[in-house]
Amino acid sequence: MALRGHEAHPPATNGRSLFLIKVTVPVGMEMRVFGFSLAIMQTRTHQRKDQHRVDDQPAGKNAVNKSRRTNMKKQLGIWKLGLGLLFVVTTVGAFAETSPYAERRASLMKSIKQGPVILFGETDTHPGKRFRQDNDFFYLSGINDPCAVMVISAENDRTVLFLPRQSERERMIDGENMLLDPDAPGRLGVGAIYSASYLDEYLARILRRSGSRLWVRLSPADPQDGSRWETGIFTARAGRCAYNDVPTLDQQRVKRLRERYPFAELGDISPVLDRMRMIKDAHEIEILRRNGRISAEAVVAAIKATRPGAMEYELEAAAVGHILKNGADGPAYAPIVGSGPNSCVWHYNRNQRKMQAGEVVLMDFGADLEHYAMDITRTWPVSGKFTPEQRKLYATVLAIQKASIEAYRPGVTLADVKRHVAHRMREWKIPDRGLEGVIHHYVGLSTHDVGQEGLPLEAGMVFTAEPGLYDSKTGIGIRIEDTVLITPDGCEVLSRFVPKEIDEIEALMAKKKVEEGRSKKGDRLQEDR
Repeated sequence: MALRGHEAHPPATNGRSLFLIKVTVPVGMEMRVFGFSLAIMQTRTHQRKDQHRVDDQPAGKNAVNKSRRTNMKKQLGIWKLGLGLLFVVTTVGAFAETSPYAERRASLMKSIKQGPVILFGETDTHPGKRFRQDNDFFYLSGINDPCAVMVISAENDRTVLFLPRQSERERMIDGENMLLDPDAPGRLGVGAIYSASYLDEYLARILRRSGSRLWVRLSPADPQDGSRWETGIFTARAGRCAYNDVPTLDQQRVKRLRERYPFAELGDISPVLDRMRMIKDAHEIEILRRNGRISAEAVVAAIKATRPGAMEYELEAAAVGHILKNGADGPAYAPIVGSGPNSCVWHYNRNQRKMQAGEVVLMDFGADLEHYAMDITRTWPVSGKFTPEQRKLYATVLAIQKASIEAYRPGVTLADVKRHVAHRMREWKIPDRGLEGVIHHYVGLSTHDVGQEGLPLEAGMVFTAEPGLYDSKTGIGIRIEDTVLITPDGCEVLSRFVPKEIDEIEALMAKKKVEEGRSKKGDRLQEDR
């Protein structure tokens, strides 16, 4: 088992002969084969004790043979126990090391080849706010404990976690972290979990052995609903406010590392992580596919909740309720439900207006499922039928969105996609008219995920396609957005389960009205009885 706060040492033998079977085990199982050697020690101890019992018995062949048979049964039972422990430990360790997090750590260390990596998890949240782990930290660990630190060493292919010791009151309020859980290292596929107070000493020892390079995040962190470059922009804007130009937590950590290890050369691990996160692995794709369906069904629930006189927040409630019932942590970003003039405001999220007949409502929504985001936008008529003007504008945006999706395939760039859409617009004689398209961004752990736009598309990349047309004079804002996975032979629309064709939307809303009518009729019949 992993020792708590100390480097692990082999068990003491107290001068006895210790027979240790050496077994090659996966990383993350260090010292855990120790249980088998302990079982063998116990066997020898029982042998000595049983021998004393035999010697103390009266002479007699039957008594001696009976004692020996008992002794052999005990030995066999202990050996079975030892082998069972070894099997369980090996199985757990092997399973942990086949996890996507362990595979990502191994891939990361192959990329940098030399020097340890240190990553800091998200700190404690304020009371009443749900904790969400730092994206980079979660990507490499899958761990949701606050205030965690991870050190990955390429030299010995070892990952060590550091967690703060908790007081009794902290455990009572927040729950217990994994520091004192003896099985946690095996489950997580890490070498050990130590107290955070040991971090500085451990880093000093690692740097002494591995050289002067230390990898850390020097670029801005990406929050749940924004990318690194957006974080940089928002930080710069915040600096313009009075008394608000303060270092970020990451900047303070980097400063502390430079003060404590002045001989170390700090390298930015962010570009390496960004390149990895751009290409989704099978584990991520499976989550995103589930999220695509759940989020699409949530938007369908909002469409069904639409009626003149309803409040925008009623649509938000219908969508949020659906994703929570299906295992999501909540929305991936603040839901946008803009009706009438609010449909022309890109990031309107107050959702406080009463919807009126004859208007359109634009909803931008997606779930946060197992730390991965989905991003969907649909626009539909409040009354259930598009007006001729709304229909014309909607058809234009839909044609542009389809043209962008058909261009998504491996090898092309986003610039190629834009050129393809421009060609289609000329071919169909569609005027620009202030069309905002084709707007796209990566999707993953963040709604606006990390990634470089100039690179050729590769299988495993996930993008949005979200053109929009906004006419503030008429109060008509149209945006249609889907999240799209690049596949080896094209693309897959992950959010395809919510309708976007005009006829499909109107049919869905008409069906909803029929169902409501039947429900009201049934209520009246029940009252008459």
